[in-house]
Amino acid sequence: MSAARAAAYMVFGVLGVLVGAAGALVQAAWFPGGLVLALLGAGALFHAGTQLTGTRIGAAAPAAGWLIAVMLLTSSRPEGDFVFGAGIGSYVYLLGGMVVAVICATMPQVPQPGEDSARLGK
Repeated sequence: MSAARAAAYMVFGVLGVLVGAAGALVQAAWFPGGLVLALLGAGALFHAGTQLTGTRIGAAAPAAGWLIAVMLLTSSRPEGDFVFGAGIGSYVYLLGGMVVAVICATMPQVPQPGEDSARLGK
């Protein structure tokens, strides 16, 4: 693994933490639209990780960051405060984000044809 690719994984991991925290706040603020926006943001980050690194780990790195942020935000504090409520939107965000991460990590990598791929018999 090259140093640039390892750095990209680290950057995507940090972005996953940020997207997870932002999505946790947005999904409850504007209920149906915020939930869709949070899931689309997470999906876009996971897909971008796959496309920019060219590997499946490119989707797993931001997904791991997202999962860490979401799991830390689901735990309640001693004062009784927590970010996620007990509504259906929170569960859809948690499960939907995991499903989107798995989908992005398992999508097949289809190589793009080169310039001389017009005829196979050349």
